[in-house]
Amino acid sequence: MKIINFDETPSIVSRYMLEMRDTSIQHDPLRFRTNLDRIGQIMAYEISRTLDYGTVDVTTPLGTCRCHDVADKVVLATILRAGLPFHHGFLNYFDRAENAFVSAYRKYREKGGDTFDVLIEYLASPSIEGKTLILVDPMLATGASMELAYRAMLSKGTPAKIHVASVIASRAGVDYVKAHFPDDTTLWVGAIDEEINAHSYIVPGLGDAGDLAYGEKD
Repeated sequence: MKIINFDETPSIVSRYMLEMRDTSIQHDPLRFRTNLDRIGQIMAYEISRTLDYGTVDVTTPLGTCRCHDVADKVVLATILRAGLPFHHGFLNYFDRAENAFVSAYRKYREKGGDTFDVLIEYLASPSIEGKTLILVDPMLATGASMELAYRAMLSKGTPAKIHVASVIASRAGVDYVKAHFPDDTTLWVGAIDEEINAHSYIVPGLGDAGDLAYGEKD
């Protein structure tokens, strides 16, 4: 598996990451969602450079121009709810992509406990047969949600290419994806944090991305 870690080559992404982590800034939900969107756009651009392209003749007011156009059929998939602003950033670039949405949630075995199962509740997706699947979710903690979302997507076909994108991943999550996704998958991350705590949150991470983007859930 190829892993692209944006933190290894600092860029403007580093500033957006700083703002999402910083407790003095991150509690502005509009700014938090905007930064997820921005990172999604930047990652989308980088992924676009790996796609296949063809040529097409376009009529301009003054003649004909041969232009490049994406040949891959892209399906952009996200895990609800935290994935929505991140997804929107990708969709700003892949504006002709088909879209898929997966609802995955933690079902705790005991109230107030740390042990949980990840369950898939909902899937809305086109066929992904022979297409380029871009699966995005801001936080790659244990990797279980990402894998279950991918397994659910396989009910819609087998993609030709797979890209997985997260803003922050734990080292354990990266290892899990490497073990459970095809070898030719490309993983794109803004940063990799080494720890994961007893609640399966990434440390230092940034907290609950869904709550920061949309408010705390009951």
